[in-house]
Amino acid sequence: MTEALLDVRNLHKSFGALKATDDVSITLRKGEIHALIGPNGAGKSTLIKQIAGGLRSDSGTVHFAGQDVTPLSTVQRARAGLGRTFQISSLAMEYTVLQNAVLGALGQSGRVMRFFAPVMRQAELRDEAMRALELVGLAEHASKRTADLSHGQRRQLEVAVVLTLRPKVFLMDEPMAGLGASGSKEMTGFLDTLRAEAPILLVEHDMDAVFALADRISVLVYGQIIASGTAAEIKADPQVRVAYLGEEDAA
Repeated sequence: MTEALLDVRNLHKSFGALKATDDVSITLRKGEIHALIGPNGAGKSTLIKQIAGGLRSDSGTVHFAGQDVTPLSTVQRARAGLGRTFQISSLAMEYTVLQNAVLGALGQSGRVMRFFAPVMRQAELRDEAMRALELVGLAEHASKRTADLSHGQRRQLEVAVVLTLRPKVFLMDEPMAGLGASGSKEMTGFLDTLRAEAPILLVEHDMDAVFALADRISVLVYGQIIASGTAAEIKADPQVRVAYLGEEDAA
């Protein structure tokens, strides 16, 4: 079995009496998509924040690429190769597609943005940004204002921004959110090709996408992983059907 690139061990996070994550362990291996599913309020977004470094865990560790990154900040983890996309867009809508991608490349370079116009003239940053836009299929839209992109294209641009960081892992929080049926289908195909660039820990409610993409699925309910396995194993698990999938079957 391939060694885990991301190894999350026994994470705990409580908010008062509420246990948002309760002894959660999860791994991600090279080349795979590992989906994390569960009902609203299960603790999925909290877990992603803990892994990315935006939320300090009460206990537990996060090992990434053979290193214990638990003490590291969000920025330090990102520069180490943990690339995160967000549930709600964080793009600069009035900037062009290329400008947004260059901002990501600038962050990877470690330089502080003082004057944006001179930065846009730096060939190495533009080249890195264009490489990312090519990978996500947005190169021909480089000069377009981000606000004029479709919702699905904005999701792709968010991935391009992360790609400029040269990530070793993607942490994706509901990339299908707000997409219609055709948009979800296109995004599913896109993510399937993206795994060749880096493995993906995917939080998603679109079960068609999850079952089509995921090599492994873990189910989080009330802060605890109640099952982990292949799509077939998860579909057949009686505990999962009662706790989560049963609601889907009844719909």
